[in-house]
Amino acid sequence: MFNFFRTKEKKYQDLSSAEFETGMRAPDAVLIDVRTAGEFSGKKIKGARNLDLTSPSFEKQVKNLPKDKAYYLYCRSGNRSGQACDIMASMGFSRLYNLDGGIASWPY
Repeated sequence: MFNFFRTKEKKYQDLSSAEFETGMRAPDAVLIDVRTAGEFSGKKIKGARNLDLTSPSFEKQVKNLPKDKAYYLYCRSGNRSGQACDIMASMGFSRLYNLDGGIASWPY
């Protein structure tokens, strides 16, 4: 009758570090770090833009982004960036990619 354990369909793709690294180099790719400013000031991927998922202005900032780009998101472990992908998908973004394992899995 009810399936409480069913997971909802993801509207983004989790990518390995190698896939993410290749994809983020595309001309229409936008790299977004959704960690806090404090976390962002430490280890980060070169060229990333910081949009803190926990900030009250996150959705407002995302709303101003062009929807025709490919967005590569990451955080520390992949959890917050997955949540950010869900939010962006609900706002009409369709090309969303999440770094599986977050920056903790980034070998480059």
